[in-house]
Amino acid sequence: MAAEGLRISFEPHNDEPKAFVSGGLDNYNIAVTGRPDWYPVQYYLRDADDAVLGGLIGDTWGGWLHITHLWIADAARGSGHARELMAAAEAYAKKRGCTGAYLETFSFQARPLYEKLGYEVVGQIENFPPGHTHYFLKKEF
Repeated sequence: MAAEGLRISFEPHNDEPKAFVSGGLDNYNIAVTGRPDWYPVQYYLRDADDAVLGGLIGDTWGGWLHITHLWIADAARGSGHARELMAAAEAYAKKRGCTGAYLETFSFQARPLYEKLGYEVVGQIENFPPGHTHYFLKKEF
């Protein structure tokens, strides 16, 4: 039963309550598991003018590295930068005591790269989006 006066609001571009909810879940997870070791991971590929041409974003928590984003601009693709970013993030995660890494990708993204780096598919959703597959991969260090 909902408390009186409460309402649900749709706010897709409001980051303030998003951070509050995310922080609330993080604090709950820490309280339940006793693992306060959450830390953001952000590596960026920059050119000589300091413009961002790609990056890797994720976090470490619970002994694992979670890679949420890896992207390289077209102008910088094909030169091993994604591998370098992955290696840097994994090395950092190992220093923080992580025993593995996990990520998600689609059939039209970088699954072959991740598999070359030692990741294995542990789950998938067929036809998401229609005509493609959504993969879940992990790598134990």
